Amino acid sequence: MRRVIFNQKGGVGKSTIACNLAALSAATGKRTLLIDMDPQANSTQYLIGPKAAEIEASLVDFYKECLFVTFFPKGIVACIQSTPYPDLDLLPSGEELNELMYRLESRYKIGKLNDALDKLDVYDAIYIDTPPAFNFYTLSALIAADRCLIPFDCDEFSRRALYRLLERVREIQADHNENLTVEGIIVNNFQLRANLPKAIVSELTDEGLPVLKSHISHSVKIRESHQKSVPIVNLVPQHKVSQQFRTLYDEING
Repeated sequence: MRRVIFNQKGGVGKSTIACNLAALSAATGKRTLLIDMDPQANSTQYLIGPKAAEIEASLVDFYKECLFVTFFPKGIVACIQSTPYPDLDLLPSGEELNELMYRLESRYKIGKLNDALDKLDVYDAIYIDTPPAFNFYTLSALIAADRCLIPFDCDEFSRRALYRLLERVREIQADHNENLTVEGIIVNNFQLRANLPKAIVSELTDEGLPVLKSHISHSVKIRESHQKSVPIVNLVPQHKVSQQFRTLYDEING
């Protein structure tokens, strides 16, 4: 199963959600891969911290091989790195992805990630973190995925953006990936005592949108987990937010 965490809006928790769901997947014994497609490399930093500076190969190297002919291609497997967590591997990102994007677009390399993952059969679950923009890397991820999870902040601006985002997904389903399904909208930074978030969630549900029942609350503990480069489900397993992530993981996995 390949899941993409997608939202064109920044600051909605894509990397936090992707890393914690991947960590929970690995904790259940599933061989899990997290792919960081954001040049900012937030997921890479979140999972391996300072060791990110020691990485010898990354998604950058995979895409360089797609652009430049080599007699001894290493392939995507050589770019995958281990993490401190059993059964959880990482395909790290890097700033150089920004420099490669125009060449990749102009040479029609949009399906290369999907082709590589089709040949990669050692993982039970793959989670893909995407940039806060609709660009080559986001589209590549959506083409390569089976299911799409959409983080959502409970405000009116995010709500308006959500409709445009869902329209984008429908276009991709029609033009590139008919097997892609919107698995659910993840309500993030939810404030239970505030009236507006509850009203917006209720209205979206009434409209028939696939809002998941499991909501992730706002917590400063998440920022602490970012600082320590440890997913919150590993840092403080009994914390309220960790429990919410477990409930979310159970919901999307039946």
